[in-house]
Amino acid sequence: MSEFNLPVSGPVEWPVSGSEGAKEMSGLVLIGVGPGLGRAVAERFAREGLPVALVARSEHGVRAATESVAGYGVPVFGATADSTDEKALRAALDAAERELGPPEAVVYNAAWIRRDAPGELPAAGQLAAWAVNVVGALTTATHVAPAMARRGAGSIIITGGMPVPVPERVSLSLGKAGVRALVELLDAHYGPAGVHVATVTVAGAVAAGTAFDPDDIAEHYWRLHTQPRLDWQREVVHGEVGLR
Repeated sequence: MSEFNLPVSGPVEWPVSGSEGAKEMSGLVLIGVGPGLGRAVAERFAREGLPVALVARSEHGVRAATESVAGYGVPVFGATADSTDEKALRAALDAAERELGPPEAVVYNAAWIRRDAPGELPAAGQLAAWAVNVVGALTTATHVAPAMARRGAGSIIITGGMPVPVPERVSLSLGKAGVRALVELLDAHYGPAGVHVATVTVAGAVAAGTAFDPDDIAEHYWRLHTQPRLDWQREVVHGEVGLR
């Protein structure tokens, strides 16, 4: 992988690795890549030959994921950006499009996951969690959806969770309820123009070798992306509802 460069302002970027002519191709942009579900989703799309752009806060995480996905022989682009930093997030999305072309699928997988009972997390903490869990998804979706709507095609999939609110996880319960509402709003606004907006609700802790194996969950994202329009689903729940 080539060395990254740090612009005067904006995200850290890794140039594309892979085949020539990637700018004419359309693939996946994934926000919030880590060693678990994010990487599994990226690899699932890469197995189908799609170019992949990966964005996350951690330089180490993005570098490791881009190296892993590049092993599938597809063009890969990586950038670091905090999903709560609107300017940096939009810059990363624009950089990915410059390198790989307009995305046909965008997955928002960033989340703030912690335990907090009612009243334990101060207002500033709740707002910070909401910014990651919901506002970053809104920024991402509304940045890419208008172009998808003009083309009459595209998928926006947001990782959800907490199908039943849990009092020991107030910020996450509120955030994932917000994700479900956001998906309904985006679907109502962009769906008629051909943009498939959906959420994969993960009802438990993601871990390899369990009922919540990331590779198994990643299949939902690919299936949603490839669903015929008449069969579009707005939500897929993986796991047992109510699991804490």
